Amino acid sequence: MRFTGIKSLGKGAGKKKLRNLEKRLTKLSSFAVAFSGGVDSTFLLAVAKRVNPKRLLAIIVSSQFVPEREIADAKRLAADLAVPHICLEVDILENEAVVRNTRQRCYHCKRQMFSLIKQTAEKRGLKSLLHGVNLDDLAEFRPGLRAAEELGFLSPLADEGFTKADIRQVSRQLGLETWDKPSQSCLATRIPHDVRINRDDLVRVDTAEVFLQDLGFDKVRVRYHGTSARIEVDPGRIDRILTPAIRQEISEKFQTLGFAHTSIDLDGYR
Repeated sequence: MRFTGIKSLGKGAGKKKLRNLEKRLTKLSSFAVAFSGGVDSTFLLAVAKRVNPKRLLAIIVSSQFVPEREIADAKRLAADLAVPHICLEVDILENEAVVRNTRQRCYHCKRQMFSLIKQTAEKRGLKSLLHGVNLDDLAEFRPGLRAAEELGFLSPLADEGFTKADIRQVSRQLGLETWDKPSQSCLATRIPHDVRINRDDLVRVDTAEVFLQDLGFDKVRVRYHGTSARIEVDPGRIDRILTPAIRQEISEKFQTLGFAHTSIDLDGYR
């Protein structure tokens, strides 16, 4: 992956934020990055690589909540950046606090995964733990951020005032392929709170989303409601998904997955 560096940015707030981020990271002697391969963590990892390449590790966590294609993509991106990386396996469905799927599910999930990242980093003598939370994330309901803070993870992107838009803009200017990558969230977010999570439902949702992606809908969510599925796509693609041929193809496929009823959310992906 081409990473052109700070000189390519010209003038502006993005260059100043990037310079400050590099200065912040330079002060750390060694660090591990919780890496998902998304827009934020890829940007953070790329900048970390520039300032301290000899004492850096990307740590990926694989669980039933993360599609295998996303894990594979994270490994590829870390390799493209020439950053050492490892992938840890977690059976998150063994965690009853997670499976119960209350509004604190994300806290319990993040607590387990980030504890494992922390233990792994400490065994390798890496002193600082980083994750790619941005400034916009702090304004949302994200219980997992509390778990990360409790475990001592640093959030340098948010600390330097990077919004999601900033990260996309600077990533594009720096030549990172993830600059326009659709935002991802774990498969558990497709299931309403207080509905117990199980492996079969996660697989059904994932299979349904892969099918829609293969039809050309890259920004997509399939919301699980028992025997019903609600589809969210980019608002600009709603007209296409409502064409008779596409509707019929989706209806037939979703019925084979066990969804008796399928609806399209007219508000679109959000």
